[in-house]
Amino acid sequence: MSARTSLIAMSMFFYANASNATGIDEKLSDVMKPVADAVYGFVFYPITLFGHSVPWILFWLITASLFCTFYFNFVNVRGFKQGFKIIRGDYSDPRGPGEVSHFQALATALSGTVGLGNISGVALAVAIGGPGATFWMIIAGILGMSAKFCECTLGVMYRNNNPDGTVSGGPMYYLSKGIAQQYPALAPVGKILGVLFAIFCIGGAIGAGNMFQANAAYQQLKFISGGEASFLAGNAALFGVVVAILVGMVIIGGMKSIARVTDKLVPFMAGIFMLAGVVVIGAHIQQLPEAIMTIFNGAFKAEGITGGVIGVMLTGFRRAAFSNEAGIGTAAIAHSAVKTKEPITEGLVSLWEPFIDTVVMCTMTALMIVISGVASPGGSADGVELTSNAFATVMPWFPNVLAVIVFMFAFATMIAYSYYGLKATTYLFGENRWVEIIYKFVFLILIVVGCTMDFKKLVDFSDAIYFLMAVPNVIGIYLLAPVVKREMKSYFARLKSGELTPHREPLDGPVASL
Repeated sequence: MSARTSLIAMSMFFYANASNATGIDEKLSDVMKPVADAVYGFVFYPITLFGHSVPWILFWLITASLFCTFYFNFVNVRGFKQGFKIIRGDYSDPRGPGEVSHFQALATALSGTVGLGNISGVALAVAIGGPGATFWMIIAGILGMSAKFCECTLGVMYRNNNPDGTVSGGPMYYLSKGIAQQYPALAPVGKILGVLFAIFCIGGAIGAGNMFQANAAYQQLKFISGGEASFLAGNAALFGVVVAILVGMVIIGGMKSIARVTDKLVPFMAGIFMLAGVVVIGAHIQQLPEAIMTIFNGAFKAEGITGGVIGVMLTGFRRAAFSNEAGIGTAAIAHSAVKTKEPITEGLVSLWEPFIDTVVMCTMTALMIVISGVASPGGSADGVELTSNAFATVMPWFPNVLAVIVFMFAFATMIAYSYYGLKATTYLFGENRWVEIIYKFVFLILIVVGCTMDFKKLVDFSDAIYFLMAVPNVIGIYLLAPVVKREMKSYFARLKSGELTPHREPLDGPVASL
């Protein structure tokens, strides 16, 4: 029996027994609720700033981004152009160790960050914090580029090149190997941090990156096809099996297979979303100057907005930090697989990730919400619904386009996080074929579980586990930033002297013609 046939057989086996999902859901909720409440309470414990309660994890992430921006002398600005040259194929080394091109590594990482948060989270940020939240969201996205630069450089620097040609990298490796090399006395601490990150990564991949995505895609498609009268109503398990088969066909081939899909899917789905956004904004083009001024003025005035200017700023920062994942470390796992002998090159490529995710796509969503006038400050409507309403201001059937986008975003996130969870698993249990097979089977089964279960009580837990990754990762950023700075100075010095010269590597992706 082939591997793909096995995946389908396993998915169908689970579908045949999916009727028990409700009972499992209740039991799981009862067992996990005390743990979930405790973990959620810790991760999102509020601290007070100027009279506003904000989760401490937000400051943990934003402070790391600020530190990296100043410590690396605004590399988010200085290295932006060079990053684009590397993405389009300049300075590529096909003989370098690794599995995928710079563009494919970026596309895979973007498939994990560009998701439902760009649609629902941004809409809620505008509704709660007002249009001015958009401005601070952009600022936070620009700062996050620097943190991403640091962690993705470290990911390549301390990765493992396996005998079979595959690569294993990410925070768990630079926490254990990097800290041990630079601070021998802290080697045990680095090992503990690496193990903790891997455990949190598996939890985040299974919960936020898998089950939640599958459930959200199912609910959105059911909603636009008639709700409880939809043909999907009562067929969650069947929907889950179909998605599991599609995901399985991609992830069974490893990182190279994932990259071949993401380097086409990410530009396609982002392009559709941007085109739809242009249509919505174009339909309200006369209000565009006023919308831009409303966003800018609201960032510094925010009259009538709950929380004033500080509240608006924190709302924008929170949305950006939770969207582009700068400081969390997951993207470094994907970027580690790039073909290169120069770690800094992938750090420069990763600058484009928060830019595309937050500065471009999140801003597009916010602009659609503001210009169409579908949200008001303090509103409590569902985020996807707000964006859907913005689409509907153009044509009544336009929300169907959003449903397709939601599905593609969810699918892309699932295949990216399957890889993140896999690398965390093999870090803990060893590079073993059976470890990979078992992990992939479990991941696919949980797609079906995610569709069939009403696991709202566990959503907070999966979110909390996901953001826990930032705790060990940011510690690693602070400890290992001097290593990255030395590497950065060396790279730019050699670039300036002409030692590093551009040589175009032919690309298959959509940037090949740029």
